[in-house]
Amino acid sequence: MAKRVAVIGAGASGLTALKCCLDEGLQPTCFERSEDIGGLWRFQCDTDWKASIYKSVTINTSKEMMGYSDFPIPEDYPNYMHNSKVMDYFRMYTKHFDLLQYIHFKTSVLSIRKCSDFSTTGQWDVVTETDGKQNSAIFDAILVCTGHHIDPYLPLECFPGVEKFKGKIMHSREYKYPEEFRDKRMVVVGLGNSGVDISLDLSHTTKQVFLSTRTGAWVVNRVSDNGFPLDVVHFTRFKNMLRHIIPLYLMNRWGENKFLSKYPIVGDDLPNAIVSGRVLMKPNVKEFTDTAVIFVDGSREENIDVVLFATGYNFSFPFLEENVLRVNNNRVPLYKFVFPPHLEKPTLAIIGLLQPLGAIMPIAELQARWATRVFKGLLKLPSLDDMMADIAKKIKENEKRYIPSQHITLQVQYIDHVDELASLLSVKPNLLFLFLTDPKLALEVLFGPCTPAQFRLTGPGKWDGARKSILTQRQRILKATKTRALKTHSENDTCLVSSLCIKIMGLFVLIAAICAYF
Repeated sequence: MAKRVAVIGAGASGLTALKCCLDEGLQPTCFERSEDIGGLWRFQCDTDWKASIYKSVTINTSKEMMGYSDFPIPEDYPNYMHNSKVMDYFRMYTKHFDLLQYIHFKTSVLSIRKCSDFSTTGQWDVVTETDGKQNSAIFDAILVCTGHHIDPYLPLECFPGVEKFKGKIMHSREYKYPEEFRDKRMVVVGLGNSGVDISLDLSHTTKQVFLSTRTGAWVVNRVSDNGFPLDVVHFTRFKNMLRHIIPLYLMNRWGENKFLSKYPIVGDDLPNAIVSGRVLMKPNVKEFTDTAVIFVDGSREENIDVVLFATGYNFSFPFLEENVLRVNNNRVPLYKFVFPPHLEKPTLAIIGLLQPLGAIMPIAELQARWATRVFKGLLKLPSLDDMMADIAKKIKENEKRYIPSQHITLQVQYIDHVDELASLLSVKPNLLFLFLTDPKLALEVLFGPCTPAQFRLTGPGKWDGARKSILTQRQRILKATKTRALKTHSENDTCLVSSLCIKIMGLFVLIAAICAYF
């Protein structure tokens, strides 16, 4: 009899977790507290859920990098999709793999507890509530797919005088449209992606937006070399190998000091908004008065109507007991960001609880593919000591590499992490083998973007369409940007090869210069 698996949440991670269960012959049941799929990506005007997006949100990762590995996003979709397009893709994915029948909507998970015989069976007692009625069921395994946008983080205690402020104070999760703030003077606190996006959204409507930042940030554009998306250009295996070869301090010097030590912010229009005065930059807030905000540099802005805190979220798992999974100051010990190491049986996995520099969907999919094979007993976890050592090593590496932040222990380098998971699954592409058997594909795998289909070329879950998907990915990228063909594919390929040769020659010159320097 197939093992029963409870999937908690029907968002980006929960949908692929469902599909992975079905691929492995497991029997999944998904519990979703809202009335629809999509999780964070489903825009709602009025919601009592703890995380929510605003109407204008456009995703920061391109379609080729964020799609699920065996279901490419349609070629006519824009490279960077509005949240409505992301939802359309989720619906297509759900329909194609017939996932809807496994989802119980408007169902909250109240508790997940070990069964009395857990040490031998690994089973869980899951209590849910639907329309005020509670139900209990036994499951062989659990996939928690609730993400890390759970509880809004609103650090009001850090700002003296905030209790005297007569204007409106709100968290970014409450923001939906700019129109309600027309002709207001606003301060946005936090220079993350949400803070930048909301400031730009407001800047065309409000009287003035002040964007307050404590540490500053590197701001990058979505569009990079030759009009290709930023992640398509830079998230390649070739460039990742260079990152490991060239010392970090040298790379930081070339990219300006500490560039690789803090995640960049995508803000295409921010420079224009700053130079035109639509957004005025300010340092950290020092204190509040009844109508003003005072900043640490001594400057003061009077008649402030609204202060919006884009200060992120804390995460929690209120349905799990602390002896199963304990969160302490946004830190939780998970082997490979998935498995609690202390459980007697590895039958609970957390999916999507990490913060990559890149798309989370392909990582969540690899996590779920790995977890479901562990549930079936096809893959084994190492000893407790080895798992704890790996967790400690990753924390130490992050603390050394990154500037301190709220989610520093969740940060991962995209290609390194997907390759680590792929190796555990035996689905990482073998470049040497590819160069010997399929040189054309090998070149695209090495020098092209590290797209999710690379992890369907071989091993468990192999997809026959993976090769074609990889070799045609550039065509899909260009499709959404052109109204007519200006060159034949062969001419484009010639241009790409010429550009590649020039870059390789430049690399050898660079390496020679470094060697000469040392």
